Amino acid sequence: MSKERARRRAERLAVLEKEKAARARKVARRQRRRTLVRRLTPQRRSSGRLHRRSRAQRAGIVVIPLGAAALVWFLVPELALRLVLIAMIVLVLPALVVVVLGRR
Repeated sequence: MSKERARRRAERLAVLEKEKAARARKVARRQRRRTLVRRLTPQRRSSGRLHRRSRAQRAGIVVIPLGAAALVWFLVPELALRLVLIAMIVLVLPALVVVVLGRR
């Protein structure tokens, strides 16, 4: 009777060891996959002043002054006045961004 219980216990332990090894392999495989995915995906660096804004806001900050400068360039006949107006756009842009989009 004692030998039978010992044999069954040994079988249970062998099955548990196999399951434990399978779980360990599965966890290791998952961990390797996670590290590979983390290495391959690009990291987003969200520092700096422009990264506080959304993509649409950043596009607006760039596109609208360029459009205004293009309008000034094509609609104003004198070169000196063109340069002064474009300089005004560049100087007033930070204040307009803060007023229109708010400070973050």
